[in-house]
Amino acid sequence: MTYNCIIQNGTVILDNGTLQADVAIKDGVIAAIGQGLTGADEYIDATGLIVSPGMVDGHVHITEPGGHRSEWEGYETATKAAAKGGVTTCVEMPLNQIPATIDRDSLHIKYEAGKGKLSVDVATLGGLVPHNIDRLHELAEEGVVGYKCFLSTCGTPDPESGDFCNVDDYDLYMGMKELARLGKVLTMHAENALICDRLGKQAVAEGNLTAKDYVASRPVFAEVEAVRRALFLAKETGCQLHFCHLSSPEAVEEVTKARKQGQNVTCESCGHYFALDEDQFEEIGTRAKCSPPIRNKDNQDRLWAKLLAGEIDFITSDHSPCTPDLKEGGIFDAWGGISSLQNSVDIMFDEGVQKRGMPLTMFAKLIASNPADLFGLTNKGRIAVGKDADIILIQPNSAYTLQASDLEYRNKFSAYEGRTIGAQIAKTILRGEVVYDLNGGVIKPFQGSFVTV
Repeated sequence: MTYNCIIQNGTVILDNGTLQADVAIKDGVIAAIGQGLTGADEYIDATGLIVSPGMVDGHVHITEPGGHRSEWEGYETATKAAAKGGVTTCVEMPLNQIPATIDRDSLHIKYEAGKGKLSVDVATLGGLVPHNIDRLHELAEEGVVGYKCFLSTCGTPDPESGDFCNVDDYDLYMGMKELARLGKVLTMHAENALICDRLGKQAVAEGNLTAKDYVASRPVFAEVEAVRRALFLAKETGCQLHFCHLSSPEAVEEVTKARKQGQNVTCESCGHYFALDEDQFEEIGTRAKCSPPIRNKDNQDRLWAKLLAGEIDFITSDHSPCTPDLKEGGIFDAWGGISSLQNSVDIMFDEGVQKRGMPLTMFAKLIASNPADLFGLTNKGRIAVGKDADIILIQPNSAYTLQASDLEYRNKFSAYEGRTIGAQIAKTILRGEVVYDLNGGVIKPFQGSFVTV
């Protein structure tokens, strides 16, 4: 057989271990894995490099079409950042764009907005909001990979605004019943809205305005309570449930207990909870503000223990960008989101594999295989014959210091600016095409597609 490309001599991460091997690609698909493969039009030397499945980032916000948020982040800049960061598939959230993705028409508007602009593949989540339960089926019919809702306060309740909105317990219950019928997973931002909102107002009224005061206004118990409530309703309705960006080991423990009791539930966490702590948040300021918040070092250490024990299913970026002006002013007024799509793989490889001895097979499951499985992306997430050739080459023990000029985002700032990261993405390959190279940058943009299931 003649192959289009063979990646030679790398350390290849497979499901059940690693192998010094070659990976052959034909027509965008992995065609063979073995040693001494020949017969290709092109060869890529991966000596000394880690050959990993590309990241399937299960939590990405892109604000196109954006309406009044049009300057936050677009498909072109976001997916170029993804390519540079070793992300080959983004699972896009249904909010922050205008209109929010809550029915067939808004989904088609999104697809039209992204046409010809994608440098990696993009799958889509639909939204569960108070006023669209009778239209959830439309999104399933169009191939969304799951749904997203908020228990914490989000957006505006006015349907005419086109914005997203959090659900109350009744909406959640009715939505879960419908999603159980449709056989779709519901992903969730789980924090108690009333407690977090009131504690935040109280802190501002009392002049408690530091980053640590903000963390205190969104306490661990508010996350745990929301997780418990959602688990109970999911059990009542038979809805498959996935918790987004869990920030505390206590919340993860609730998921572990429910899973042991047979409930169909998974959870993710984010790179920033493992790379940054509360003291660093205080130092960095509003660029590191997110919700749930970055917590203290003890919380972080115990969260690492949960991750390495296999209790967290995967890692996401929760890339949630905005314009610089929205990060100005006080900590409670600033936009709560971190621009992080470009630096999930390198930071987690450095912090997890290089500093803490995480096995490469676990690393690949956390960034690729497990999110692909959850969202039904059957051709993604693994280096295996027949899968899409979505592959990244990671250069280990290769430190660099991130600068704003390195970023592909529309608004070039990040909580990680100035951080020395001990690994780099050498190449990103999307369905057999090299779309990013460490020396050449994003060299073949706009090769991506919207993915449906």
